[in-house]
Amino acid sequence: MASVESYETERGRRYRARWRDLDRRSKERGGFRTKREAELFLAKTEVDMASGQYVDPASSKATLGDLGREWLANRPHLKPSSLYSLEVAWRVHVEPEWGSRRIGTIRHSEVQAWVSRLSAGNVIDKRKSATVVKRAYGVLAGVLDNAVKDRRIAINPARGVTLPRKVRRARAYLTPEQVERLAREAGTDVGRAKEYRADYERLVRVLAVTGLRWGEAIGLRARSVDLKRRRIRVEENAVQVGGVIEVGTPKSHEPRSVPVPSYLMETLEAALRGRKPEDLIFGNGTVHLFRPHSESGWFSNAIARCQAIDPTFPTLTIHDLRHTAASIAVSSGANVKTVQRMLGHASAVMTLDTYADLFDDDLDAAAERISDYIELKLGVNLAASVGDLWGMDAELAPETQRGPENRASHSCAEGDLNPHALSGTSTSS
Repeated sequence: MASVESYETERGRRYRARWRDLDRRSKERGGFRTKREAELFLAKTEVDMASGQYVDPASSKATLGDLGREWLANRPHLKPSSLYSLEVAWRVHVEPEWGSRRIGTIRHSEVQAWVSRLSAGNVIDKRKSATVVKRAYGVLAGVLDNAVKDRRIAINPARGVTLPRKVRRARAYLTPEQVERLAREAGTDVGRAKEYRADYERLVRVLAVTGLRWGEAIGLRARSVDLKRRRIRVEENAVQVGGVIEVGTPKSHEPRSVPVPSYLMETLEAALRGRKPEDLIFGNGTVHLFRPHSESGWFSNAIARCQAIDPTFPTLTIHDLRHTAASIAVSSGANVKTVQRMLGHASAVMTLDTYADLFDDDLDAAAERISDYIELKLGVNLAASVGDLWGMDAELAPETQRGPENRASHSCAEGDLNPHALSGTSTSS
């Protein structure tokens, strides 16, 4: 049974509420100034327990540090690379700021101030990118979401925070000629062994034409390449996580088949020469190649040499070669569904969202095909007849001197057409 009792303090009489929680454990809370306040608190507590909204005041005293480590430990379903990113965000940004805080004391305004500080930077800390800020925020919000589900707190104070917008960097798409130049420069890297120079040259071509991710490319085995069917079977993804190569499934968790253009046949034949079915086709056959350093690796050096020859050569990362593959595929006439399957996107919507700029030309092509179709069906040349269709032939009187009936009858007589069929005035869609 719930009860209220009074007690004396230096500041006067106070009231204490006593009740039993859902596990029949005795609970109490003091400090109420009036008996009425204590009774109202007990009434709300009973309603919360009956409706499933009850939060034990003592459970909100848990620190975010304890709950955060538990939250990270319960994410075995994530790929090693994704888990590693979360662990870094926790260790570098979340735990130092919030680790010692009791979750019941965290306020929404404090979380907003923290996010704003990370986004803007200060004298001590540099401004963080939107990706870094959102990842750190996501960890904090995820830990507090779990606390809400466990009924440690009633609401998540991190939700509803204004986050920085990610500014999409303009993509660089290489032309086929630039792909070849980059491949040749990668194959002349002076700081690498001769056998690896050939691998770098082949990798540039494969990445720029097939759209494979770096980890998918270096994880290719001889059995994954079928030159007769001209297909690459993407089944493994070798990701570098904290200086270690972790081999797993592709990003979408689903294997896929990628077409091999004739352009790549010679490159892949050379890569497969002397390899056993289980051998890797790039590197020495047994050890995965490491991703090149972003500033001093063979890829950035090859870019620099290309730019020394051609100042207009764009600056790009090795992942940007995937964008080039999408551009080449679209330019060759591939539809969005084909590009989606080739790149291993989860859906065609994702492909369109990512490469909407590449499909803009499809609108112009669609307009031309629509015109060709209408001309074929109507037996007229729309470009030559458009004036007659709309009653605007130069030899006729100005439109202001003709009534609607005359314009319509003239148009139908000349082309045996109903102008409303093309004017969009029909009520059907």
